[in-house]
Amino acid sequence: SYITVASADTHFSDRGFTLWATMSTAEKEQALRRATDYLEFTYRLRWAGYRVNSTQALSWPRYDVPKFDSLGNYYSSTTVPPEVIKANVELAYRAAHGELLEDLAPPVLSETVGPISRTFDKSATRVTKYPAIDRLLNPLLTGQGGMQVLRA
Repeated sequence: SYITVASADTHFSDRGFTLWATMSTAEKEQALRRATDYLEFTYRLRWAGYRVNSTQALSWPRYDVPKFDSLGNYYSSTTVPPEVIKANVELAYRAAHGELLEDLAPPVLSETVGPISRTFDKSATRVTKYPAIDRLLNPLLTGQGGMQVLRA
């Protein structure tokens, strides 16, 4: 995980999320790991920059990741950006309440009740999305063509 249980405890305590405090340490660790898995599966090919070591278990830390501040700074290659840590802990809360990467059936295009008939949209993929997490991590992601996403 990108965050310790103790740091996650502080994060949720500061925000009044009392359900987290009722969980065992093992349950918290599992939720943090599931959240990390989600981050890795969802964003691993889209992170900006490069892994510090090709054999590291997780995508971060990385080097050559711009901060997009007015000074043209880059994130340190020895730390994990706060946005990744916050995404990890926020997803852990969701993971404590259910599956983050659940299998979903394709959407139904049409349905007839009698005699029963259903048509599924085979071209559509359905995955659970977390728009707040996407917005939080957007500055750390590259575009689909490997180009850094910038706003003019």
